[in-house]
Amino acid sequence: MDDTPSMPTLLEGPVRVEAAGTPPKLIDEYIGRARTGEERVSVAHMRSPTGWREPGQRPEFDEFTVVLRGCLRVEHEGGAMDVRAGQAVATQAGEWVRYSTPEEGGAEYLAVCLPAFSPVTVHRDA
Repeated sequence: MDDTPSMPTLLEGPVRVEAAGTPPKLIDEYIGRARTGEERVSVAHMRSPTGWREPGQRPEFDEFTVVLRGCLRVEHEGGAMDVRAGQAVATQAGEWVRYSTPEEGGAEYLAVCLPAFSPVTVHRDA
């Protein structure tokens, strides 16, 4: 058995991940399958322009989103909500949701997915 203590790992920066939806948004993943190979959790910084909208989805992961700037609209089977700077929203695996940024200036937010985001488990609408 190795008694060498583990050390924190410095992650020098994110990787840019291709985004769904139009017009294109920027996704920088700091932790997750694309950046570190981590499957337990992903942490990404999103910047969505005015008018961005992605297809609906029914993911196999929980998602926790903290809005840093602007407004993120979250449509769900019971309606829709606007999540503004300083607020957060939590969605559960199996829930249908669709994200968009309809207001001028778009939005900037952090998304944490458990387990980590995967294009295979997001299950976007056709």
